Amino acid sequence: MEIYNISFTDFTLRGLFNRKDIFTGLLFVIISIIFFTSVIANGVMVFLIRTDSHLHTPMYFLLNQLSYIDIMYISTIVPKMLVDYMLDQRTISFVECTVQQFLYVVLAGTECLLLGLMAYDRYVAICNPLRYPVLMSRQVCWTIILGSWFGGSLDGFLITPITMSFPFCNSHEINHFFCEAPAVLKLACADTTLYETVMYVCCVLMLLIPFSVVIASYAQILITVYRMSSVEGRKKAFTTCSSHMTVVTLFYGAAIYTYLIPPSYHSPNQDKIFSVFYTILTPMLNPLIYSLRNKDVTGALKRVLGRLKNTEPVSGDVL
Repeated sequence: MEIYNISFTDFTLRGLFNRKDIFTGLLFVIISIIFFTSVIANGVMVFLIRTDSHLHTPMYFLLNQLSYIDIMYISTIVPKMLVDYMLDQRTISFVECTVQQFLYVVLAGTECLLLGLMAYDRYVAICNPLRYPVLMSRQVCWTIILGSWFGGSLDGFLITPITMSFPFCNSHEINHFFCEAPAVLKLACADTTLYETVMYVCCVLMLLIPFSVVIASYAQILITVYRMSSVEGRKKAFTTCSSHMTVVTLFYGAAIYTYLIPPSYHSPNQDKIFSVFYTILTPMLNPLIYSLRNKDVTGALKRVLGRLKNTEPVSGDVL
């Protein structure tokens, strides 16, 4: 059995499809559009939230952080994919694979925790609106953000060094489009049973703890909304929560399928398809969902466009 020295191992990424010639050009175009749409949309969200005083609220303070995370998140994986498609290569060095895996785990864990804790903001806004400025103070918001980053970083520092410390043998071809830990772990020639169990427990905690916060928060929200006598109040409450619930369903649904359902119930190809949802599509859809379905954001965008229109030079002005 041939064992590769992990210090000099170059891995090969199979990509979304195992054959290189299937839809390569089409995939390059589609993924390029998704990537640039995500970066631009999240960049616009950050700009609007930072410049428009109407969006200087706790909810948008958290959304601003979510947009930053999404820009870094999709930039960790997609540029490498695009280069591979463009140059018709699939290799990735050991160091590049380690860095990509670490950044992915940290950012995915941070987003997972942040999305869950954002449900608390919606709970306070609907169930305790009079105490909202106190319960969602700037200090509380920073605690949510720093706590999310701490949890994601802890996950990255635990999983990545152990995963990449195993000796790799027989094959160094990763059946994935990026260096996801479970896919890399399949190349190890040592006994990884104990570590896989520990990693599974970590994934359960990282997903189910914030998901439990979401369930608890929205259970209270539903009770509060049910008791409302005003139809307009109910409609406003559902509108307030619908964007967040859509994002949570997309992200958690695909992640739970990939990490919590036993591998015997899904194939590597299915894992890759579901990974697309929470690594590529979600960073693009998050700002679109929060902007297209949010009057505050669309209003801020109209105000910015209006200011730009008013500053345009009229005929006869000296430039």
